[in-house]
Amino acid sequence: MELAMTRREFLASSAALANSASQGARPNIILILADDLGYGDLGCYGQKQIATPNLDRLASEGIRFTQAYAGSTVCAPSRCAMMTGLHMGHAYVRGNRYPDLPLRPQDLTLTEILKKGGYRTALHGKWSLGGLSTTGYPTRRGFDEWFGYFSQTQAHDYYPYLLLEGEREYLVRGNFGAKKTVWVHDLFTERALDFIRRRPQPFFLHLCWTIPHANNEVGRDTGNGMEVPSDAPYSDRSWPQPEKNFAAMITRMDADVGKIMAALRETGQEENTIVIFTSDNGPHREGGHDPDFFDSNGPLRGIKRDLYEGGIRVPMIVRWPARIKPGQVSDQVWAFWDLLPTLAEAADLPVPPGLDGISMLPSWLGKPQRNHEYLYWEFHEGGFKQAVRMGDWKGVRLAPGKPLELYDLRTDVGETRNVAARHPEVVARIEKILAGARTESAEFPVRAGRGASAG
Repeated sequence: MELAMTRREFLASSAALANSASQGARPNIILILADDLGYGDLGCYGQKQIATPNLDRLASEGIRFTQAYAGSTVCAPSRCAMMTGLHMGHAYVRGNRYPDLPLRPQDLTLTEILKKGGYRTALHGKWSLGGLSTTGYPTRRGFDEWFGYFSQTQAHDYYPYLLLEGEREYLVRGNFGAKKTVWVHDLFTERALDFIRRRPQPFFLHLCWTIPHANNEVGRDTGNGMEVPSDAPYSDRSWPQPEKNFAAMITRMDADVGKIMAALRETGQEENTIVIFTSDNGPHREGGHDPDFFDSNGPLRGIKRDLYEGGIRVPMIVRWPARIKPGQVSDQVWAFWDLLPTLAEAADLPVPPGLDGISMLPSWLGKPQRNHEYLYWEFHEGGFKQAVRMGDWKGVRLAPGKPLELYDLRTDVGETRNVAARHPEVVARIEKILAGARTESAEFPVRAGRGASAG
């Protein structure tokens, strides 16, 4: 009750600030989230074989961050960190579940803050934080408009016959029966373009494509879970078919980013719109795709479901012509739980107390930035794992009672040399963080290992 009252009081203060704030134009915000896109899957991050010209341009016109981190190494908890400003030691959703574990009434979201602050809000695609009739459902968490999947598991399917629009079912008639004529990410992009062209001021658009996540169910039967209408422009490559499809999905997504940027230019909204592009975790090994084929994790060790860098370090591009100088590459260390305070500050709205995140707006604007003492992750599939980044040090514990692995990311970004034996004083500091960075969770107890789940 005390938490719920605090939340209501905070939302009331946000609304009051919006009503009394100066009339200066606040920025629109577009937050684009890819799904299982690796650190090395974009040209601007070193990819050589998959074409991503629009995202490469986006990076050249803003800031490309090289040390940005997802909230977790799988979908739902990573999105929870993004929406609530809490890391995995304090977030309510710390792992994937079926059905989706819904956010609670007291879990304040970025969207609720922006909506109460006068933003028109829309979500298209995948949510993962609460299904229909739950307290986590998008329309109950601050979204004015919602069009997307029923659940995280349904989001594996690129050709579903049924989606949700608000709180009603939406029939994708082209996908009934044996027909598969509507690749629903085209619908998500069309909805996003329509929202932009309606010019709500200011707006928050959260576009959650599931690209390049695999359709695991189809992949088990066919060996190719990379569902896409065409493997162009890679049809003539001598690659395995899943890899042609994987590359085509990313290039198709890149083209849709180009459409979104064109819509902003056409409507005169480009200058004062923050566009953020990132991924919810590292690359997958599913649906017939081999992450080594395109070197999807770049120089990093590990993939999705790992707490090594390849599982949690992600592409992060931020563009805001009105305030951000173009052509920047930044090694600022930050994570998904920083997005809530950063975007609240950018929107001239108050930042709620008790967050793990801190505003990264100063680093965006070229000003002195307060840094984290540490970043913390935990993961519960197949046992309890923890990781900490403290400065350039990275500590990983693969199970309770196991020795801590220690890596110096300044000289060993690939985490190939465990130097714990050489630095007992650093190990002791990280051990202390591991013990104190979390609260116990009834939903994700340390004693209970969990098998890998959908997401």
